[in-house]
Amino acid sequence: MTNRKLILINSLITLLLLITFYLVTNAENTNSKQPNYSTASFYDTTLSDDQREKINDALYRQRSNIITETIQKVSPAVVGINVKEIRQYRSPYANDPFWRYFFGEGIYNQEVQGLGSGYLISSDGYIVTNDHVAGQGAEITVTLSNGEHYEAKIVGSDLTTDICLLKVEGKNLPFVKLGNSNDVIIGEWAIAVGNPFGLFSVSEKPTVTVGVISATGMNLSPVDNRYYLNMIQTDASINQGNSGGPLVNSVGEVIGMNTIIYTANGSGGSIGIGFAIPVDKIKRIVEELKKFGKVDRNFWTGLRIQNVDKGIAEYFGLKRNYGVLVKEIIRNSPADKSNFQVYDIITDINNIKVDNSNTLIGLLQDYKTGDAVSLGVIRDGKRIVKKMKLERQND
Repeated sequence: MTNRKLILINSLITLLLLITFYLVTNAENTNSKQPNYSTASFYDTTLSDDQREKINDALYRQRSNIITETIQKVSPAVVGINVKEIRQYRSPYANDPFWRYFFGEGIYNQEVQGLGSGYLISSDGYIVTNDHVAGQGAEITVTLSNGEHYEAKIVGSDLTTDICLLKVEGKNLPFVKLGNSNDVIIGEWAIAVGNPFGLFSVSEKPTVTVGVISATGMNLSPVDNRYYLNMIQTDASINQGNSGGPLVNSVGEVIGMNTIIYTANGSGGSIGIGFAIPVDKIKRIVEELKKFGKVDRNFWTGLRIQNVDKGIAEYFGLKRNYGVLVKEIIRNSPADKSNFQVYDIITDINNIKVDNSNTLIGLLQDYKTGDAVSLGVIRDGKRIVKKMKLERQND
């Protein structure tokens, strides 16, 4: 009985050894036939064409990510814009009667070349850019990333919001998808695409910079009667020539238009703080420009206001000195019809903060005659919301 057990045990041990030897040998043969793509050299002459292609595919998959895929999707719809503008200048001697007698008024024209960026928003050739890029252009040439050139015409331009709508004659053109700037998240990826320093003409491809959304709802001071309010701030590098180009999120939706940068003293380059017009504002203005070629702002409010300073804030028990105080209301004005009262403090318009009178005026410029706006008001220490229709003064 004991001998049988020994024989059985020896047989099992022998069988296990044979199985282990077979598995180890088979694994070594398999590994010798399949190259290790993580360590194999692409230039290894022992690799077959099929193995080399598999390595290439594996490396490409590792390099490709959501940012690179977004850039490939958006870039064909981004354009470089070259502008010829005619500006009038007056001679510094024109005020001298003797000079005017012999040389006239001293007004002369000068041709100025400019450049910027833009992006197609439809397959039939509508292009959005900044007013300060193309709004005064006498001749406008648009270059696509495939090298094609088009002469563009101005459909309409709005100096106040710095938005310009162009049109080229084309069919089946690539175009971007417009997103929702209300959904922008601080810290999410932001991609700026455009034509800085005219580099588009060198490579016929837009330049790409990547960063994050640094802040939202930024109200800047007016520049040349242009109001930059509720702006999107990004640290994606924006330079001269990027103006008018799209700021897109990581899924390829346009969330803003790159427009203005902060620069160091004596510098014209980016220091990492750029601002984009939110796309929701762009959509509203573009719709008006497409229909009428301009935005009708022939409205009034009937409000007489002053900035809330430290003294006013303390008197009304406000935690911070921002907003505007209503000093007077004109009878039968839109403000009167909306039951505004003297000493109301306006703090926001459609939930966008009003810092001061400049902000209030600028925010109203986002709307057109006939629009109704919601104004947040502090009255007797409580916040209420007043609806006001922007009416023509002669209506």
